[in-house]
Amino acid sequence: MSNHPPPKTCVVCGREIEWRKKWVRDWDSVKYCSKSCRAKKRSPIDESLEMAIMNLLSGREGGATICPSEAARKVRPDDWRPLMEPARMAARRLVDGGKVEITQRGHAVDPSSAKGPIRIRLK
Repeated sequence: MSNHPPPKTCVVCGREIEWRKKWVRDWDSVKYCSKSCRAKKRSPIDESLEMAIMNLLSGREGGATICPSEAARKVRPDDWRPLMEPARMAARRLVDGGKVEITQRGHAVDPSSAKGPIRIRLK
């Protein structure tokens, strides 16, 4: 059994932050999982994607799912493909907030380790 504090989620990508011994003194102030996320920060597009996911899901029957591409298309209809990874990141942040869950083949999966096609549904 380790003495690590409870896990945290990156505020940018939504993945679980890996514990590092060097953070023992300032774990409470750690917000990013990597230098890349620290440099990127969150943008208005990220907020728009989260809102699009929630709006799309609220219009669906109970238990229905959406693909991240639907949110990307809603935010930027003509140039949605570059928003695919940001849409997945938005979904991971919403999972951390307890609003949605990410599924594969109908089963909820760990958002930090999900590879391949995913679906999003209300929790």
